[in-house]
Amino acid sequence: MSKFEITNHSFTASINSILEKHFGEYAKDVFEASPLLGYLNNKTKSANRGSKARGAFANHYALYVVIEDYLEKGFLSGKANIPYSKYEGARFSDLFRRQRELPFGAKLQNHGLNARLNDEFKKFYPTVGKSPIVRDVESQRYWFQEDLLLVQIRQKNGKDVTYNIAKAVIEVIDAYVATKKAAFEGFLEACRKIAELGKENPEHANDFVIQQLKQNVDARVFEIVSYAVLKAKYGQQTVWIGDAKEAVSEEALILYKTGRTNANDGGIDFVMKPLGRFFQVTETIDVSKYFLDIDKVQRFPITFVVKSDETAEQIRSAIRVQAIAKYKIEAVVETYMKAIEEIINVKDLVEAFSEVVKSGSLQEVMDEIVIQSKVEFNYSDDEELESDDV
Repeated sequence: MSKFEITNHSFTASINSILEKHFGEYAKDVFEASPLLGYLNNKTKSANRGSKARGAFANHYALYVVIEDYLEKGFLSGKANIPYSKYEGARFSDLFRRQRELPFGAKLQNHGLNARLNDEFKKFYPTVGKSPIVRDVESQRYWFQEDLLLVQIRQKNGKDVTYNIAKAVIEVIDAYVATKKAAFEGFLEACRKIAELGKENPEHANDFVIQQLKQNVDARVFEIVSYAVLKAKYGQQTVWIGDAKEAVSEEALILYKTGRTNANDGGIDFVMKPLGRFFQVTETIDVSKYFLDIDKVQRFPITFVVKSDETAEQIRSAIRVQAIAKYKIEAVVETYMKAIEEIINVKDLVEAFSEVVKSGSLQEVMDEIVIQSKVEFNYSDDEELESDDV
């Protein structure tokens, strides 16, 4: 019975508590003997870091739905009439639908079920030699690797006992999601309160938004706040445009978040009407990322919104230096550099927000943050009501 190293973090105590409920004095032994629990421990580090920590649920829910099927079919309780090895497997369509019913799961794709969970588990535990999910590609049927649910430990009396951790795994994931959901609801509530307080004291709103633009913020939160600020900023600007000189009219600039409109956008985050400007949000100053985005739209000019405190000139210079080192040919580099229409950094966003607040549009920004947050995090107010009814 090999032991696996457990790295303690804030949520580890919650895992321990769940295991103690199920396995009593042998909870620690079960924890250390299970690579699956060790994997979950690694995957729940962000639980208590608030809504701003990354919270991806794809692999959690891939585990969840297949193990849930195992339990519901009676393979732990003994109600199943056949051993699990004889089970025909869960249908992909059922598992896929179920994971999208779970909190924050409405937009999940099939990647966790099909490959990413197994690939990531192997990275954590390369010597285990077993993947959590077993699937038959032809029939689209799925099973959980039951050996990973069966944990053998030696009791104090010297007797070897095998524990099934299926229920405990489900409870650990439920607890993690509940913690993330509470943090996110707190984030939404903070948005609402700041909007109200900001009417009397705009500095509160400024401080709040600045916090959402910090380096440790979830990339999605940064994108949401950036969009809300820029939408309000550009919404105060107009251009004169028309099909003919006699038909020119004044139109306000409107910024659209492509993820919200489900556009097949090739990875472009925002689009502006009527000018047709493209915006891409990024956390990096990696030339490969910038040039890949530029190539996606055939080198159409893109404005990059960068989560960086460096100036636009510093960012542009850093990209160019990397590009010269990578491509060597100046003419090639220049065609890419010309496609970088504008660089908007954190300072630019903060200044834009300050101007928006001064114009009396604070409520507009905060409301947009709430709306887009619910969309991006697959959250609806109805989920809270549903969880209260359970």
